[in-house]
Amino acid sequence: MVRQGSETKARKDEHIAVCLSEDVACEYNYWDDVRLVHNPLPELNWDEIDLRAQFLGCKLDAPLIISAITGGTEKGRKINENLAAAASELQIGMGVGSQRPALEDRSAASSFGVLRDYDVPFKLANLGAPQLIKQKGKRPVSKSDVRAAVEMIGANAVALHMNYLQEVAQPEGDLNSRGCLAAIKSLSSEFRIVAKETGAGMTRETALALRKSGVAAIDVGGMGGTSFSAVEHYRAFMHNSPRLAQIGLTFWDWGIPTPVAVQQAKVGVPLIATGGMRSGLDAARGIALGASLAGFAGRVLKPACESRKAVIDAVGTIIAELEAAMLLTSSQSVAHLMGKKTVIAGRTAQWLDQL
Repeated sequence: MVRQGSETKARKDEHIAVCLSEDVACEYNYWDDVRLVHNPLPELNWDEIDLRAQFLGCKLDAPLIISAITGGTEKGRKINENLAAAASELQIGMGVGSQRPALEDRSAASSFGVLRDYDVPFKLANLGAPQLIKQKGKRPVSKSDVRAAVEMIGANAVALHMNYLQEVAQPEGDLNSRGCLAAIKSLSSEFRIVAKETGAGMTRETALALRKSGVAAIDVGGMGGTSFSAVEHYRAFMHNSPRLAQIGLTFWDWGIPTPVAVQQAKVGVPLIATGGMRSGLDAARGIALGASLAGFAGRVLKPACESRKAVIDAVGTIIAELEAAMLLTSSQSVAHLMGKKTVIAGRTAQWLDQL
């Protein structure tokens, strides 16, 4: 187990290194296809804008969450501490990266447990859905493991991330998916579960199945931002795996665009819109389409490697941009913004027309 844990931790640092040094973005950002309708006379005072939101019973000062990035290594600990300090200062949500390294090697737990030192209003634990079922040479994650992940950070809910696109391009990928939905259903009876995609989006059929399984919320994790297939493409070169490098390249832009995924996943559970979010305007677009929260990861990774102040400045700008979008659409509150009319064009419109 220690050897496997060491391999997992090395992979986490490789992911961060690739994201910081290589262009791993999808070739098209679909949020640019979503336009909010300008109100030339909003009859609203900036000081009246109320960004407060509630998500799964937790109160936030803005409808934002720092999405899962990392953990399990010393570099991951420093990143998580800077993110947690900013999330506490700004009273927004935060998720951690997969806590699997800390289950395999408990010495890695502190890189996640640093969240306990900060007053983050909504903390999201994180484990991989593929690891809920038997994979070659690995035991499945148990309910006691999930409970340990929750306790590790004092989590309000658990994200179960569905990352099969990434797995197919990984040298150590977990490729069995049979029984995954049943495992999610079993855990949903005991834990508050957020079903989370990681860059390939969500379909209505899957969203309906997840709702039926009892999940508390869905993070649509759509295509448009960081491509984890691209990340694995570069990692495959590190590990001298030309076939996997080619798979990563072939599937670089695979998935369902995030704005489309938000529309598809509106099945009666709260939604988080992640995937390609760059600004407060993108956050406003996601909320107008029906998401309860907007999630940022790539946008805050570099600041998180610098300092907590850098993260606070980056997220503060996002918040100011969101307020600007709310003023310009005459949306006094997040509830007013949700459901505001949007004009959808380009490739996103083509997707919606053909689904």
